[in-house]
Amino acid sequence: QVQLVESGGGLVQAGGSLRLSCAASSRTFSTLIMGWFRQAPGKERLFVAGIDRSGDSTYYTNSVRVRFTISRDNAKNTVYLQMNNLKPEDTAVYYCAAARTSWITTRGSDYDYWGQGTQVTVSS
Repeated sequence: QVQLVESGGGLVQAGGSLRLSCAASSRTFSTLIMGWFRQAPGKERLFVAGIDRSGDSTYYTNSVRVRFTISRDNAKNTVYLQMNNLKPEDTAVYYCAAARTSWITTRGSDYDYWGQGTQVTVSS
């Protein structure tokens, strides 16, 4: 069982930055694909970014590709999402997720473990 705990959400003005963190309880963290998803009010949960086991490969949804950066520190069992130039449309609950696949996947159904979510609100 893997427990994921997100932190770092909050209220920020448009153009600002936030850094989300997700701490994992598992000693097998380095074997997991990690992803960030977000869910805006009344909308489905969507993939934002993913990172492979070593951190060498990443993938982003188009709308955040040049603004967000996903990274991981396997020594600290933590994955990060650096969010720059935030826009009001980035407002959502952000979820960290872990998958036992061998590659980065954008499908929520491929992820085995989920955090509780952290709220990000961007004001205009």
